[in-house]
Amino acid sequence: MSETPNRLAAETSPYLLQHAHNPVDWYAWGPEALARAARADRPIFLSIGYAACHWCHVMERESFEDPETADVLNAGFVAIKVDREERPDLDAVYMAALQAMTGGGGWPMSLFLMPDGRPFYGGTYYPRDPRYGMPSFRQVLAAVTTSWAERRADVEAAADRLTAELRVRGAGRADEPRTEFEEIRPESPTRVAREPEAVRLPGRHPTESQGRVVTEAVERLVADFDFEHGGWGGPPRFPQPAVIELLLRRARANSDDETLRAAVRALNVMADGGIHDQIGGGFHRYATDADWLVPHFEKMLYDNAQLARVYLHAYQVTGEPCFREVAESTLDYLVRDMRTPDGLFAASQDADTDGIEGRTYVWTLDEVAAALAGMAADARPPRDPNTGPELRSRDEEPGLVALVASAYGVTAAGNWEGRTILSRVASDEQVASLHGLPAQEVARRLELARRLLLERRNSRSQPALDDKAVTAWNGLALAAFAEATPVLERPADRAVAEGIAEAALRLLRGPDGRLARSFRSSRATGKGGLDDYACLADGLLCLYEATFDERWLIATSELVGVTEREFADAAGGWFDTATDAESLIVRPKETQDGATPSGSAAAAAVILRLAELTGDGRLRDSAERALGQMEKVAARYPRAFPAWLQALDFASTPVAQVAIVGDPEAADARALLAVARRGFQPYRVLTLGHSESSTLDLLRGRSEIDGRATAYVCHGLACRRPVTEPAELAAELA
Repeated sequence: MSETPNRLAAETSPYLLQHAHNPVDWYAWGPEALARAARADRPIFLSIGYAACHWCHVMERESFEDPETADVLNAGFVAIKVDREERPDLDAVYMAALQAMTGGGGWPMSLFLMPDGRPFYGGTYYPRDPRYGMPSFRQVLAAVTTSWAERRADVEAAADRLTAELRVRGAGRADEPRTEFEEIRPESPTRVAREPEAVRLPGRHPTESQGRVVTEAVERLVADFDFEHGGWGGPPRFPQPAVIELLLRRARANSDDETLRAAVRALNVMADGGIHDQIGGGFHRYATDADWLVPHFEKMLYDNAQLARVYLHAYQVTGEPCFREVAESTLDYLVRDMRTPDGLFAASQDADTDGIEGRTYVWTLDEVAAALAGMAADARPPRDPNTGPELRSRDEEPGLVALVASAYGVTAAGNWEGRTILSRVASDEQVASLHGLPAQEVARRLELARRLLLERRNSRSQPALDDKAVTAWNGLALAAFAEATPVLERPADRAVAEGIAEAALRLLRGPDGRLARSFRSSRATGKGGLDDYACLADGLLCLYEATFDERWLIATSELVGVTEREFADAAGGWFDTATDAESLIVRPKETQDGATPSGSAAAAAVILRLAELTGDGRLRDSAERALGQMEKVAARYPRAFPAWLQALDFASTPVAQVAIVGDPEAADARALLAVARRGFQPYRVLTLGHSESSTLDLLRGRSEIDGRATAYVCHGLACRRPVTEPAELAAELA
């Protein structure tokens, strides 16, 4: 490690700052680096990664901190380091290039470019010495240097071929745009209420083809589901919240037991597995095995935000308390460990602690016993006379260790490298039967044990925090906390959600209404991409429906307006970058969903919902054009396009537009609101307020009947008879 920092010391990205003392003469991506490569006629070595990436750390230790390797890089290359979370546009373009070259991809991404940015060779992690059947990094550098000096024409030709392929991909579409639609069959006019006169709203135009696409895709997902282990495909196994969300929606719409069984099984095995932090809450990035036991220990904001939301929805569908507990503990984890002083959320926690993966999270049996032996009398919950004796002395504490060992699989031998990754191997009832205790008493003691173990774990060295706040991922977190607000009825969730929204609009949005990509150290950096606008808009719209504060709806509309103005593709859909973004070798337009929804799928979904609330037919048309391009490919590859399938599902399912007119604080309005919010409602938009103070057509011109809060329900092209009784509203929604 060099005592003298390099150029990266001036950056805000924690990932770039991790490399600020490398002996490599790193540049951040920008005109200075590209001009240097052109001037010196050198190839560019482009390294793309992120702060929580384990193999990025390994390659840094082995190669970028090595003075001899750094000398080779500095002498023959212009080395550029990129944080993929700050520059998803660069990541998307060069990941496509890597996949075209090798058939695979991942991080760290190690690419070699012409001085103008055209790629010609690349891979991912390269070891210090030849192993894993791979050449060493220095061997790769030597081969590229030789080719650059002696076979320059071949290098140029390779760059031309690859760039041409990327441009064809970028200009192509997942499917041909749909030009003809199925005949639209609105509801029969006889169902339109006449007293008082029905208010006609801009209608929705679902097609039968969209519905068939979603049905066939869900059937395929259920058929491919591994009910034994609870997932899709072989290890490594990633949480797939968007896929599970789709299954919950269709199970809710069709009362489909098999679809619901697959979704519940997937959620249960993750909740019980080592991928779920059994002590501190939240989820690690993925499991390396089929049984969800051994995680890759990094924790990402986007995973936890999406998983909290899908467990919340599963609780609404099933009423199972365990799903509520997982949702609550995940949200609590985010607040405790990931929230920044600005009110936003950090990007990730590292997989490694002190250079050892998972060190913070794993236990020996002796460590568990020592943590529980430190229990103080005042730390114990009050005795419940109905659930058995309270732990009274240290003589009883070994019983607590035994309960933890039985519940979480703790053994002297361990289950991973001599230590134990905690996983839920037995339920409260099973542990109770084994130890002769009431299940309620087991639950109480295990709750105490988890608190004590977390206290002890917090005294250990902790994984590094990438504390930059990514706009899109904070939008996902905002949506989770906003949707939790009326379901969990915890006032803190609303406060957190409003804090995210206020901070995002204050710190990440400029006076011109444009978003930055991220915020750290009092600086907003990078231009917001499509996913930033779409995900933040979605979160704001969720917050509007949780609070009915129209400033959040106005902000949603403003962000969608920028999306339509700056990102739209004339051929349909949206580009990932705005019209004034940096010009790359291709303008990225990623449609496949990944760990997060693609920007395009997120945009389609939020625009459809906003169109339902506002009645703006132009928004509906914009989303429909994008959906038309994706129907066929989404049907063929449902695991790759689950967020698109959710948007198609929403577009093809009758949506209830519910407007409650009245004082939001009045008891009669709250009673109607409780009915409208009952259960999981993915096919409903909701507003509450007074017609004279609202900007929404759903409320405008409508009034209370006989001075009582009144609910107006519309389906598709027609509105039904207004009602004032909760039971009547329940019947209308049914």
